[in-house]
Amino acid sequence: MSVPEALTHAVSARAGEELQRHLAVPLAPGLYLVATPIGNLGDITIRALSVLARADAVLCEDTRHSRTLLAHFSISTPARPYHEHNAARERPRVLRELESGGRIALVSDAGTPLVSDPGWKLVRAALDAGHRVEALPGPSAALAALTVAGLPTDAFFFAGFLPPKGAARRARIAELKNVPSTLVFFEAPSRAGETLADLAAGLGDRPAALVRELTKLHEEVRRAPLGELAAKVATATLKGELVIVVGPPQKPEVTDADIAAELAPALKQMSLRDASRIVAETLGVPRSRVYELGLRRET
Repeated sequence: MSVPEALTHAVSARAGEELQRHLAVPLAPGLYLVATPIGNLGDITIRALSVLARADAVLCEDTRHSRTLLAHFSISTPARPYHEHNAARERPRVLRELESGGRIALVSDAGTPLVSDPGWKLVRAALDAGHRVEALPGPSAALAALTVAGLPTDAFFFAGFLPPKGAARRARIAELKNVPSTLVFFEAPSRAGETLADLAAGLGDRPAALVRELTKLHEEVRRAPLGELAAKVATATLKGELVIVVGPPQKPEVTDADIAAELAPALKQMSLRDASRIVAETLGVPRSRVYELGLRRET
């Protein structure tokens, strides 16, 4: 069913009015961290467009890539390179511009700046110099993959890119083995098979998701245990940006015998009520379960 013409006109007009409202206000001096689309250009925010249009310069990892985005929205703000190879040289220049009242936007090639991208040293230096630093939230591959993976989201650890060499990668995975949360990784398509195999070997067969080409035409999410994903990807040729999401370590089941072993010494020092509370907190089980076992033990 097509969208009614009246609704299309109303939404377009309202969005245009909102953009005009932002553009009518002078942009305050400072450094602006602007999230940009990770694939679908429709994910740009109205506020991001207004800042990019009003800034004095846009700092980019790859100016060719970012100029495509700017041109798509008819933004003529000059784009300048800012990446790990020239950051030490460019940072003093940017700080001088901020000192003179400049309005500088910082973007990454895609997504939210500073997430596995250069820029945090510039932010730190700008803050230390007393300049305004403002974040414009928006697209993030890590968060988009986390939300679509179907794995626990109450706690997660973003680990970025794992080391490219096998030994270093396996050592890093060993360090992350006991992190009590969902793990999120970026990975290059050429290394996906090796990385998944190392993750399966180092973390066990945890539930996982391989997320590819987020927000783009060929977006794909493969959900399976790590070992199965590794086997499927081993002989596959993957293209596009990848995010790997791995479920947290599985907590071992607490048996009645485990509870009894903790409860016995506690009961020698305190009441059943207090012992039940402490044992329940220690083992992560309901207090009522511990209390019931304690009552049975006393009868």
